[in-house]
Amino acid sequence: MRELDELKALGDPGKAAEMAAYHKAPREYLGVAVPVIDALARGWRAGLDVPGRVDLARRLWDSDLHEARIAAAKLLTQARIRPDDAAWDLIAGWVPQFDGWAIADHAMKAGERRLLARPERLDEVETWLDHPRFWVRRAALVGTLPWTHIRNPKPQDLERRERVLSWLDRLADDREWFVQKAIGWWLRELSKHDPGRVRDWLAAHGARLKPFARREAGRWLPENRGGTGQDRPGGDQLP
Repeated sequence: MRELDELKALGDPGKAAEMAAYHKAPREYLGVAVPVIDALARGWRAGLDVPGRVDLARRLWDSDLHEARIAAAKLLTQARIRPDDAAWDLIAGWVPQFDGWAIADHAMKAGERRLLARPERLDEVETWLDHPRFWVRRAALVGTLPWTHIRNPKPQDLERRERVLSWLDRLADDREWFVQKAIGWWLRELSKHDPGRVRDWLAAHGARLKPFARREAGRWLPENRGGTGQDRPGGDQLP
């Protein structure tokens, strides 16, 4: 497979060993940086129609190489894919296979574009909340982060935001660290545009969160912001 050969040619065994130790998921690592993968994926995408991109993304994902799975997600991370049913079905089919935050988050960056394009897909995403794998439950929150970022939400945007806030309520008693982290992340992002709603949610449900998630949720509220870069929006990224 030509694309896999291109990825492998850029590998760095030393970095690959570091990545394997860091990510811990049991698969092969090549040691290729994400910006390099992104550039490769852009080049592949430019020469393919939508069915070709979906087919290549499927084959890259099925290789189970770390960098190939990231490249698969990058191939489908576009605002406009028409038609996009095959792309969404492929991304949704990846979700139960998630076993680490890095690949999961790249895949859900592709997924969130498809959710914004067709918000009715939230009905399917809501079913993920009851999945036995915590990565699937977490994906429901990571994939809906765009609704925290809308500066001037329309009524339908507010309805969808409230819907996801109700999902946070459903998951607040979930003791899995990565789920708690995602709840804190979602609320933290929303606090940049609607701090009052985050205060209300925390007042009603915050006591059910683990302390670290509760702190993360409120960290960017104006009353909690400090003077360091870590306390300002953009100061860090959460896995």
